[in-house]
Parts: sequence; structure tokens; C-alpha cells
Amino acid sequence: MDEMEFWELVDTSRADAEGDPEEQADLLVERLTLLDPESVLDFARHFEARYNRAYRWDLWGAAWVLLDGASDDAFDFFRCWLIGQGREVFEGALHDPDSLAGLLDDFDEEIDGDGEELGYAADEAYEQLTGTVAPDLGIPPATTEPEGTPVDFEDERALAERYPRLWDRFKE
Repeated sequence: MDEMEFWELVDTSRADAEGDPEEQADLLVERLTLLDPESVLDFARHFEARYNRAYRWDLWGAAWVLLDGASDDAFDFFRCWLIGQGREVFEGALHDPDSLAGLLDDFDEEIDGDGEELGYAADEAYEQLTGTVAPDLGIPPATTEPEGTPVDFEDERALAERYPRLWDRFKE
């Protein structure tokens, strides 16, 4: 599975789930089980590589503003959700986390921002196909600390200055 096929699966599952991350995860599992096990592992590698790429302080700060706080787990689930939003939103957020204010059409606080189940879709599909747990993906592990300069989540003025569009849309 190449990168284009990965994003195609993400995009079509999101569209068919009408943006609901849990439904999107279910659809991904269904669609991945139609593939061979190695393709499912390829999907998992693409997902994990992007998940690791998004482990950055500037993105965590954006998640903090967007979600009105983001613990370690909440940021993990946010990164899964961000991947689930598709290539344009994901790459745009990596390029400029504050751009999420314009990249997200709607944001439902009840369901958006938490894509925990998306992070398990490939593992679940692989297990359904093979009856075994997915092997190690063979990609470098994430760093122990987020990349970049730490963000002071308690300094609202600094957050408002660093993420002015997100602050205006989600905090005011």
C-alpha cells in the first residue's frame, strides 16, 4: 500500500462516516479486512509514521486550545483524530498548527478531537484476518519527548498569541 492508497482509505472512510471518528474506525476495519495482511501492516506503518510525526509541542499547544486542555492521552487520541481528518488537514496542521482554525469546517466537541479507535483499526483488522496480533512494524519509535520548544499550557496570553486564529474561534 502506498501513501496515496493510505490517504484514500482515510478520506473515504471519513466521508462515509460523516466525520464520526468511531464510525470511521469501524469502516476502516471493514475495509482493511478486505485486503491482504501485508497491506494492512503497510496501512499501520503509514498511520504510525504520521502519528509519530505529529508528536510535537506546537501541535500539542494547538490541541490544548482546540480541546480546552489536552492530557498526554488526550493528545495521543487527538493525533489519531488528526490523521483521520485526511492529508490536507494533517499536513496543514503540521505546517502551521494555528491553521486548524480554518482547516476544520465544523468541530463538534462531543465527537471531534478524539480518534482513539482510529489508532487501533489496523491492529484489529490484522487480528481478524490472521488470528494473531500484528507484529512489530519495523519503524523507528517515537521520541520520548515531543519535538520542538515546550509550550506553557497554563499561560493563556502566550497561547492566544501563539495560536491567534484557534484562540479566536474556540476560546472567545
